[in-house]
Amino acid sequence: MDAYKALCDEAERDFEGFWSRLAKEHVVWAKTPTQVLDDSNKPFYKWFADGQLNASANCLDKHMGTPVENKTAIIFEADDGAVTKITYRELLTRVSQFANGLKAHGVKKGDRVLIYMPMTIEGIVAMQACARIGATHSVVFGGFSAKAVQERIQDGGAVAVVTANYQKRGGKELPLKAIVDEALSMGGCESIKNVFVYERTPTACNMVAGRDKTFAQMLEGQSTDCPPEMVDAEHPLFVLYTSGSTGKPKGVQHATGGYILWTKLTMEWTFDLKPEDVFWCTADIGWVTGHSYITYGPLAAGATEIVFEGVPTYPNAGRFWQMIERHKCSIFYTAPTAIRSLIKASEADEKVHPNASDLSSLRILGSVGEPINPEAWMWYYKNVGGERCPIVDTFWQTETGGHMINPLPGATPLVPGSCTLPLPGIQAAIVDESGNEMPNGSGGILVIKKPWPSMIRTIWNDPERFKKSYFPKS
Repeated sequence: MDAYKALCDEAERDFEGFWSRLAKEHVVWAKTPTQVLDDSNKPFYKWFADGQLNASANCLDKHMGTPVENKTAIIFEADDGAVTKITYRELLTRVSQFANGLKAHGVKKGDRVLIYMPMTIEGIVAMQACARIGATHSVVFGGFSAKAVQERIQDGGAVAVVTANYQKRGGKELPLKAIVDEALSMGGCESIKNVFVYERTPTACNMVAGRDKTFAQMLEGQSTDCPPEMVDAEHPLFVLYTSGSTGKPKGVQHATGGYILWTKLTMEWTFDLKPEDVFWCTADIGWVTGHSYITYGPLAAGATEIVFEGVPTYPNAGRFWQMIERHKCSIFYTAPTAIRSLIKASEADEKVHPNASDLSSLRILGSVGEPINPEAWMWYYKNVGGERCPIVDTFWQTETGGHMINPLPGATPLVPGSCTLPLPGIQAAIVDESGNEMPNGSGGILVIKKPWPSMIRTIWNDPERFKKSYFPKS
């Protein structure tokens, strides 16, 4: 707790100095920034604006020549249970080759690429490859409709789509490419020049001559060496659409420098990450949790992570616990909805109860995506964590880029159903409708008093909506 307080005090005492120090210690810069926070055009804040870097280089290249180079980066377990492991060196090779494939088909720095993929290593490779060449990715969750895909292509002006013929979920083959075809037939998607198709299953899908290419065709003859394209710290790393309360979805735009700093820092702070940990976030890359705590944070921190394609109830509702035992998972990060559904299943069948698996490898549990009710928290703590694993209940959202309020394991007292205290550098308050701070124990509106590096920069192509949505005049 003393270390936590010291960091909070440092941020309070010298806000810009605090962030500057962390940026220098945790990010590999091609050009070290001399600026920290630029608030000259509020609320369009900029961080480290004169710095240059590459997000993919911060996840992969920086580990080359270190012991992490040959460490397992990803343990991928497919829907059918098949396991594939890939090292950091192998992942860099695949990302570089994919990046060269994109470039060979005319995708360049500043272009947008829509990714509509299953939960596979290839989805992560596609995201990292976009970052590598300075293209801005827009990932769409594989369960969304053709209309959702069409709207996101239209709004973002994407030049290419990366998809798969099918995805595997719960023993079923579900179409992805057919949904992309439907989206493109709706009109307004003339910006799309190429569709790249990962052949996840042997089942054939429709391929449009001249526009569509399989991954094999796209990668043929491509070099496995691709120097990363350096971009300004404020360069849009990705646009992730979140449902607007009215009308069309909002394209939340995140910048490269501040985002990569915060995802790495929060991986280390929130999860007390150690070199030998096996980390598993059960989210999908279509959500911000999958961006921050699958594609970027764990790799920037040099962790070994599990990536899972399937659903928690197939072939039975003990899948999560069996996988934790199988892969010796030490940090497990999932959603309260999943926990609650597995409580019901385990009460109905003791064979799928967490007690039926060896969960002794676990040391930290996490909760994400929604508030966790105290009853589910207690069940998780007792039955999954054996009453010895701290639960980090993380409050954050698409717009924040990473964790904002949560306990730090071993430091913050745990309160079932409470996300406890803000992370160092995050200045949170509870206020009334006039903006006056409320006394402890009173309800009110949660506000963040100062900007922070991983915050949303704007709504893509709609700065006015950004101002109205997040900075309303009181």
